[in-house]
Amino acid sequence: MKIRISILLLLLATVNVFGQKAVKCLIKTELGDIKIELFADKAPVTVANFLKYVDNKLYDGSSFFRVCTPENEKTRKVKIQVVQGGDVPEGKEFAPIQMETTQQTGIHHLNGTLSMARDTPNSATSSFSICVNDQPELDFAGKRNPDGQGFAAFGRVTKGMKVVHKIHVQKDKDQYLIEPVKIISIRRIS
Repeated sequence: MKIRISILLLLLATVNVFGQKAVKCLIKTELGDIKIELFADKAPVTVANFLKYVDNKLYDGSSFFRVCTPENEKTRKVKIQVVQGGDVPEGKEFAPIQMETTQQTGIHHLNGTLSMARDTPNSATSSFSICVNDQPELDFAGKRNPDGQGFAAFGRVTKGMKVVHKIHVQKDKDQYLIEPVKIISIRRIS
C-alpha cells in the first residue's frame, strides 16, 4: 500500500514539475499514421498555433509536399533532411506567430523533431517539417538560415518514423513532391 501511494505521489509530482501533460496527436496520411507529442510547456506559442490548425481541422486534406534529401540538396552549402507538410490554403492561414528559438526552448532538431517552417523570423503560419536524422543546422546559430535564428522546434514523432521515411523517398522535382502525400487528418489523441 505504501509503495502504491509513493508511486502515485511521484507521478503527481512529475506532472507538477513538468507543468501540463504532453499533448499527443495523430497525423493520418495516405501512407500511414504518425503519432506525435507536442512540448507545450517548452514551446507554448508554437504548440498553440499548431493546435489551432488541428482543432479547426485545417490540416485535413493538406499534404506533405516537400522533401529535402541528400540527392536534392547536393548543391546546397548547408544540407538538411526533412519532410515538409501542412500546406493550408492561402486565406485560411492564421496570423504568423512569434518565433520561439531552440535557444529559448531547449528543444533541438533531432531525428523525428517537428519544427515550424518559415521564411523570416516571426513568419511561421501552418507549414511544419519533420526531421529525418539529427539536423543541428536548423537550431539557433545553425547555418541553414542566414539570419542564424534557426527554426522553432515544438514536438517529436513517437511512432511512425517508417511513414516519415516513406514520404522522404517519394519522387520530387526541385524538392517538391511530384505527387504530394495527402494528410487525411490531424487530431488530438490526449
